[in-house]
Amino acid sequence: MDTNFSRLDMLPPYVFAEVNALKLKLRQEGRDVIDFGMGNPDQDPPQHVTDKLIETASRGGVSRYSASQGIKGLRKAKARYYQRRYNVDLDPDSDIIVSLGSKEGFANLAMAITSPGDVFVIPNPTYPIHPYGFLIAGGSIRHIQCFTNGRFDPEHYMRTLHDIVHNSLPKPKAIVVNFPSNPTAQMCDLDFYTELVAFAKKNEIWLISDLAYSEVYYTDAKPRSILEVPGAKDVAIEFTSLSKTYSMAGWRIGFAVGNPTLVAALKKIKSYLDYGAFTPVQVAAVAALDSEEHHIETMRNTYIKRRATLVSALSNAGWDIEPPSSTMFAWSKIPDKFHNMGSFEFAKMLLNEAAVAVAPGAGFGQYGEGYVRIGLVENDARIRQAAKQIKRAIDL
Repeated sequence: MDTNFSRLDMLPPYVFAEVNALKLKLRQEGRDVIDFGMGNPDQDPPQHVTDKLIETASRGGVSRYSASQGIKGLRKAKARYYQRRYNVDLDPDSDIIVSLGSKEGFANLAMAITSPGDVFVIPNPTYPIHPYGFLIAGGSIRHIQCFTNGRFDPEHYMRTLHDIVHNSLPKPKAIVVNFPSNPTAQMCDLDFYTELVAFAKKNEIWLISDLAYSEVYYTDAKPRSILEVPGAKDVAIEFTSLSKTYSMAGWRIGFAVGNPTLVAALKKIKSYLDYGAFTPVQVAAVAALDSEEHHIETMRNTYIKRRATLVSALSNAGWDIEPPSSTMFAWSKIPDKFHNMGSFEFAKMLLNEAAVAVAPGAGFGQYGEGYVRIGLVENDARIRQAAKQIKRAIDL
């Protein structure tokens, strides 16, 4: 029996797998693990969204196959959202496709546009599907460090990008950007996107933007869409999701919007792979997108409060972390005394000694080493309790 599965051989051991196995082991032993490791929202969706799901699912005839592009009513709702939020006009038929979460959409777009040997420029550190989607599809990647001295530096980024593009054979096919960034929680401004779009057009390179955390921010400056740049739709596609904005992670509803050629490529490959999300979930997603702003503000205010609690509690525990400007994560250096341990061993130590789970930075790329990602996915009381347990562990 041939057990040579070449695509799997391309993938390194999943860094988070051992941490997840250790979490499970501790829980089976009866330990109460406080889990900051996964970006898994613990808040409930707005009640009217759940009510719409129940109402629609109770009707007859809604359990048949749906459409892989998504129902038209949902695509229209997404177009309304982009017009309302970004003043961007989108055609629901040619510029929008519904995905089973943004991760699935991203991976399938990678499969659709990648030929063997194609090169893609990927931020580092970043969400793992960004590099591995293209590696699984048979492409090659070039890493670009997306922060310098703990900060995103647009000028340094563009200089580095210029060098990568002009010293790569073949020329990169696409550039991936991820702001607000998972895991670093940093944002960019529209000036950066404007320069990037001009560069992509000049060099005839696609742009793929991951905007999953568009509504989770803590400053007066809202995250921007790359499609706000005039003419960006000529070269750019953007992925968004309802997972974080409306706490609908398990519902698996995301979107790809923008360049019609890339949307059509994703539509074609998805037509072979799925029949779309359950129709009542899509109908409920319309209710989410058409929600009043206060539903999003409620979500955001919860994370603002948890952010303040986390920063204060960990400071009291002897671990100073920088307050994130966006996302549901804090991205923090390992305490100095544990620097030589590395992020993976430090994460395992916190689990064993404090029963607190964090995500090791090395899991997001080589430039994530020395950091951990901490999710704001536990309530304030649990955050304070975790800080007490961490203090005992780091004082040992």
